[in-house]
Amino acid sequence: VRLVESGGGAVQAGASLRLSCAAFTRTFSSYAMGWFRQAVGKERELVAAISWNGEDTYYAKFVKGRSTIPRNNAKNTLTLEMNTLTPEDTAVYFCAKNAVGKITIGAREFDSWGQGTQVTVAS
Repeated sequence: VRLVESGGGAVQAGASLRLSCAAFTRTFSSYAMGWFRQAVGKERELVAAISWNGEDTYYAKFVKGRSTIPRNNAKNTLTLEMNTLTPEDTAVYFCAKNAVGKITIGAREFDSWGQGTQVTVAS
């Protein structure tokens, strides 16, 4: 499965950002999806995840209340919308496909990854 992220860039603290992921697969609607991020010198961490039909979502504590992860199964797209960005949100953000339809939060349970898009938040 090919996943292509877009929408990253450099923003000021307090700004909002929308990341998009295009999935080139016929089975997008069958699998849960997620957004991960990795900052320099840190491990990759799950930001948010959504089940195959969009009914269940998961948000890491550090984005809960200021992010949403909608998906469009008709267009094979996944989005991450983040508000009130801080310099701590600076990282490369990755779109990932889960091997199953329900939400799981371990990185090893995601079997396809995009190349990532850089988000830089200046103070």
